[in-house]
Amino acid sequence: MDWIRDHAWQSWLILALLLGGAEMTILDLTLLMLAVGAGAGSLMAAIGASFVVQVLVAVVVALAMLGLVRPSIVHRMHAGPTLVNTPQALVGDAGLVLERVTAYTGRVKLRGEVWSARAADERAVIEPGTKVVVDHIDGATAVVHPSG
Repeated sequence: MDWIRDHAWQSWLILALLLGGAEMTILDLTLLMLAVGAGAGSLMAAIGASFVVQVLVAVVVALAMLGLVRPSIVHRMHAGPTLVNTPQALVGDAGLVLERVTAYTGRVKLRGEVWSARAADERAVIEPGTKVVVDHIDGATAVVHPSG
């Protein structure tokens, strides 16, 4: 116990590192905010503040982080999809017809990949070399219409 009192800033720093390490297992940002509070306690100990001041600063900083900083970070992390990597991400993309596209069959090149395709308009016949735009994805088939 004497070592902790004699090495207060190191003790606070060890606590902060342990909390930061534990945060890596739960990824909830709660322990990270407590680690920042412990870091503030370490700073107070390093400048020679009393133990009561160290604890008060650590608690106030941790509560402020939990109440003010964490909610905005969590909101930004869960704000919605910023990256769509499903086939639906192809909607609106341009492509090139490789094999004649009809209402039932065809092949197009989209983002460097060959996709089965069909025309959005049942009467349309789109010839090879024509630029198309993806209207929607139906299973593994791109439903396309001529661009322009």
